[in-house]
Amino acid sequence: MNKFKKINDEVFYTKNEITSINYQDINFLKSNANKNSKKRIRICTHSDDHDKLHEMFIALSKSTYIRPHKHYNKSESLHVIYGSADVVFFDDKGDINKIINLSKDNPDSFFYYRIDKPIYHTFFLKSDFFIFHETTEGPFIKTKTEYASWSPQENETDKIILFNAQIKKKIENFYQI
Repeated sequence: MNKFKKINDEVFYTKNEITSINYQDINFLKSNANKNSKKRIRICTHSDDHDKLHEMFIALSKSTYIRPHKHYNKSESLHVIYGSADVVFFDDKGDINKIINLSKDNPDSFFYYRIDKPIYHTFFLKSDFFIFHETTEGPFIKTKTEYASWSPQENETDKIILFNAQIKKKIENFYQI
């Protein structure tokens, strides 16, 4: 992994002018996703937070909690590399308004999506790991991301367990409609 610079246990940046990703890098993501408190890891192929284009290879483990959030004045796209998950979109009150089943291996699933508007979204993993290539606009400005007030913060473990159970039930009901 000498082609990447470690920022912390969750974030690595490219050191190279030309960055290439191979299956060894994907295996590195899988083997390290559970080794930090947030149970996720990323390789950034842009040079820093100030770049105009951000591209990342992100691995989430099954126990990752991504707090529902939306982004202002930026687009994001996701292309599945490994695993499967539901990306769940919510209205401002927390009601589900769309679910996209993501997998590159299931012909009935989608392997790509793009979002251009500020819509709350999160992931519910179906596989042990979910790895994807995400592209979004930079620079990264934390205040341009809004977390849903109706969702628990990342450090509220007991509330997250309850929240996830409620959302999983809503997902089941959503698929039955």
